[in-house]
Parts: sequence; C-alpha cells; structure tokens
Amino acid sequence: MKLYIRENYLKKIRGFYHADDIIKVITGVRRCGKSSLMQTIADELKASGVPKENILFIDLDLRGNRGVRTAEQLETLILEKEPADGLKYLFVDEIQNVAGFEEVINGLRTDGGWSIFITGSNSYLLSGELVTKLTGRYLEFEMFPLSFEEYEDMKRFYGMSIDSNPLLELNAYITEGGFPRALFFDTLADKRRYVQGVIDEIFEKDIRRRVKIRSRETFETVRRFVINNFGATMSLRNITDELNHSGVAVTLQTVSRYVKVLLDAKILYECPRFDLKSRRSLRGDRKYYLSDLSFFFAENTDNRITYGPVLENIVYVYARTHDYSVSVGRIGKLECDFILRDPNMSYSYVQVAYTIAASRETENREYGSLEAIRDNYPKYVVTTDYLLQNRSGIAHVNLIDFMSRGRLF
Repeated sequence: MKLYIRENYLKKIRGFYHADDIIKVITGVRRCGKSSLMQTIADELKASGVPKENILFIDLDLRGNRGVRTAEQLETLILEKEPADGLKYLFVDEIQNVAGFEEVINGLRTDGGWSIFITGSNSYLLSGELVTKLTGRYLEFEMFPLSFEEYEDMKRFYGMSIDSNPLLELNAYITEGGFPRALFFDTLADKRRYVQGVIDEIFEKDIRRRVKIRSRETFETVRRFVINNFGATMSLRNITDELNHSGVAVTLQTVSRYVKVLLDAKILYECPRFDLKSRRSLRGDRKYYLSDLSFFFAENTDNRITYGPVLENIVYVYARTHDYSVSVGRIGKLECDFILRDPNMSYSYVQVAYTIAASRETENREYGSLEAIRDNYPKYVVTTDYLLQNRSGIAHVNLIDFMSRGRLF
C-alpha cells in the first residue's frame, strides 16, 4: 500500500538526509507513524537516485530480526549487508530492543560514511548512554499522531469520505483520534479496541520492561485519573490527595514516579505555567495534555465531549508538531490558555473556547485575559465560530479553518 506522506515531519529532516556526522533520532508515542516515516525517507532517497543497495533498513520488531538482542549481533547484521561504495544509509526501527546499541551506532558515526536514522520507544531512547555518547551529535525529531489537518488529508489520500459539515468532521477526529492505523477500521468500537491495544502494548513494551511497577492496579488508577483530567490545572499533591480521598492508598513519591512514566512513554505531555507579571515559571501546578485524544475515549464509555479541554488539547499538540514551545500563562487571577514561542523566539498568546457567541459573559472572559497582557505580541481567541469578531486588536480565529489550512499563529 502506498504510504501517506507526512510532509510536516519530512521537511524538518530533509536537510539532514546526507549528514553522516549527525544521527537522526525519531521519537514519539508508540504507533504514531515513526516506522512509516522512516520508510518514506528511504523511498525518497531511492527516488533521488541513491542505489537501493546503499539503503539498509532493519526492523527489529520483524520475526526474522527478533533474535538480534545484543550489540554484537546488530553490528554483524549491519556489516553483513554493508555496500562497498558510496554513502550508506542505515535505518534501524525499534532499536531499543538491542542492549548496548549505543556503541554500534556511535562507532558507525565515528567511522563516517553512514547516514543513520533510528527510532525507538519514546523518551527511553534518549536517556542514559545515548545522550552521554552522542551529545551534540544527534538530532531528535518528535512525532505525534495525526493532526486534524493530516487526518482529513490522509482520508482524502486513501479515498475515504469526509463529512461536508466541518463540525461533524472535527467531532469524528476528536472521538476517533489520530493514530494512522485506526483510520482503516470501520466502526468506532473497533477503533477504540485498537487504541486500547496500543495502551496495553505501551505498558508491556515501553513501561514494564524498564520500570518496576509494584502494583499494576495502582499504576492504572493513576493513569486513568490523569488522563480523565487532562487539560485541568493540577499538582502532584492534588492528584495524591484526590486518590487517597477516593480510597486509593498511594504516596506522593509513587504518583510522581508514575506520572513521569506516562510522560516518558509520551502518553502525556506536561505544560508548565508562567507568571506574566513576574516573568517566572511557576512551580507546582501544571496542566497535562494527551498525545492523542483517543486515549481518553478508549478508557471512557461516556461519549459526551467537554469541548474546553478537548480543543485546548488539539491546539497544544498542533503547536508542538510545529516546534512551538508551549506554556500556560497567569496574569494575576486570570489565566491565558497558551503562551506560544516559535523557533525564532517570537511569542503569541492564545485563548481557546468552543464558542464566544453564547453570551457576553463568555466573550468577556476569553478576551479579558488577553486584554490584561501589556505587551505587543499577537493575541488570538480560537473558537469554532464562523462569525468572527475582533476586539482590542485581538484576532478571533476559527479553529477548523486554521487547522485545515495548516497555518500557524
């Protein structure tokens, strides 16, 4: 089957295709599309004239490669297939399956003549030995599941129908999620079974093998609590107190460790808070967003959508896919949903709501936080409204149009 081209990620990597001194590390939550992205890169290299024998693609999850578990076995496999001449391109998928892989990869990089691309399970790939040995010699390219723009574009690519009502299409994206494989299942129930399988796979392959979980039941209780409260301001102490109050005996240290596990597995992302008056980061309270909304709906039978945190989550992930740094802003007693900083160090402020058309009170609440910010960086109110009204120099933006066009603030 022809692969869907995820151009947003490819354009970040293309400038490094032929760099044999920099290892390209592709990270992201399991099943977000890392393997397909590497295959697309290999296809582009072939199309550009690179001989196919100079491209070595090793998927360590394939049955034939599951016996490759040591650095020596990996090196032998690579050298057995090494072409004689020209720059060689090495792709290794799920490289964390090999103990001590860092020595092999670093050796190939040091020798030169190899342009290396690797993927692995999330933050564990960039911990310990790899960071120590390759400081300044690798680049991380982080992937997410499909954005709304990609979700619609991929459906068009494979000839799937798109609802003519943009709000219904957005609802479908919210409830189905953005895992590429899930797109090919016909029913919502099947899509959610698939996502539940992804959750189980993450636990078995990315968590249990690397972290000692004394009580899976307690871990899953913490996981469900944080996932069910995504987008809410909370602290580790709040989480601990709430769980103990509900009858789950758990310590602050355990909650802290389990939340860190979820962050490392890239199920969750932590959004820090920033005080706009003191210009300082705030400790303690923060918000957590999901790498994909399907994690929430797969674990909840209630299909009702609370649009506030859901739309915030969409904007948060979309900004992260475009390499924006994201934080929550506090201005006295008011809060700005997001402070965005782009790679050029330019800032913008964003408020997110389903609608501001319902009442003047809602409009004042969303605009009020931005009006309280006394600098001249751009400010936006993002809603699903199609009747837009600007106020105090603050732009009112339709979320669906914005996401579909792939245009950033």
